[in-house]
Amino acid sequence: MRMSSASATAISRRITHIARALLTVPAAIVVFVAGCAAPGTPCPPCAPPPGAAARYEPVAHAALPGWANGSHARALAAFVAGCAALDPAHALSAACAAARALAPADDASARRFFEQAFDAYAVLAPDGAAEGLVTGYYEPVLAGSRRRSARFRYPVFGVPDDLVAVDLASVAPEIRHLRLRGRLEGRRLVPYWTRAEIEARGAEFPAPVLAWVEDPVELFFLHIQGSGQLVLEDGARLRLAYADHNGHPYRSLGRHLVERGELAPHEASMQGIKAWAAANPERLAEALAANASYVFFRELGAQGGPIGALGVPLTAGASLAVDPRAIPLGAPVYLATTWPASSRPLERLMVAQDTGGAIRGAVRADFFWGTGAEAGTQAGRMRERGRLWLLWPRGAPLPQGRAPSGRGVRLPSPPRRASREAAPPAGRRGCARRSRE
Repeated sequence: MRMSSASATAISRRITHIARALLTVPAAIVVFVAGCAAPGTPCPPCAPPPGAAARYEPVAHAALPGWANGSHARALAAFVAGCAALDPAHALSAACAAARALAPADDASARRFFEQAFDAYAVLAPDGAAEGLVTGYYEPVLAGSRRRSARFRYPVFGVPDDLVAVDLASVAPEIRHLRLRGRLEGRRLVPYWTRAEIEARGAEFPAPVLAWVEDPVELFFLHIQGSGQLVLEDGARLRLAYADHNGHPYRSLGRHLVERGELAPHEASMQGIKAWAAANPERLAEALAANASYVFFRELGAQGGPIGALGVPLTAGASLAVDPRAIPLGAPVYLATTWPASSRPLERLMVAQDTGGAIRGAVRADFFWGTGAEAGTQAGRMRERGRLWLLWPRGAPLPQGRAPSGRGVRLPSPPRRASREAAPPAGRRGCARRSRE
């Protein structure tokens, strides 16, 4: 967006004033995380300050279900990959250096490394709840084209020229996770176009078209997942990653259809929504418009996995999306849940490497299943109860917690990317975002 320096200065001042106005919102939106007195010291769950995102209860590694027989080598490889994105001053840096010296390793040596380098803490919600929702996500693969045709009619947009993003960290560090998005009307910053408005503008919409796809429902789920691959007509692959969004809150299509009586709660999975769409093509546009949120993409190289919020490629079965207010990106996290739509235990060490618009709360996680149809099937069915344990370096203050002296300690934050929009439907789980439908 080009403008004169005088105009730009005036607009900048106005946006800054808008951002500062957010400081008048209730203090409840300002989130802190509390920790126990000292790693490894037996104590009851530490009482968090008002508005805290999580509580941590120290436990022995041996108390983690399935710990002794877990696939720790895969988690170690994912942890080392994530270390590349962390600041040298990060609390995990020393553990990263030790892990690099060890990798590659078998499961037994990897388990010993995690036991020696980390203490384990049960992650609890501020009210003490130990269980939460675990969903799944994946990287979809769609047919696509660089050119519009009768078959490929639905655009995959890059970031629009008129989208204005206001990062609040510089004016209000306590609400640094919030980001304003809008567009300029004269000297006013107004809400950006909704999904329905973007689609209605058609060729007049001021955004680059990265590619075209043939199915509006698959495109909708690409938005929910936040990343994906297109198989072009010549067989080449185009990898897409989340770049930004229009700033409108996500509304679950599954929940919308349940509320309207179109689906039963148990049918509100990705598969159930696709079946409803195929049976009701004349009502599809109206249903999709119920979710005003819209995601914009950027191109990536064809190699490697989809990029998570930490800034490194995700690892199938080892990368977890979390709420970074409670669990720092880059940290090992032990998960105990069940396989999708099953009572069979799913217990493994993973690494917090992603976030999501629907991933809110201390005991809330999104399991990355990988790429393609099989991964999508697992993600689309996953809506399970589960528990989380944070592995944190021995002797290090807990994330944004309290040091033994009682003084607040704020640790360096890993690189952050705006979270993708997504949310679980009312009946089941899962949503890169993710099947989040």
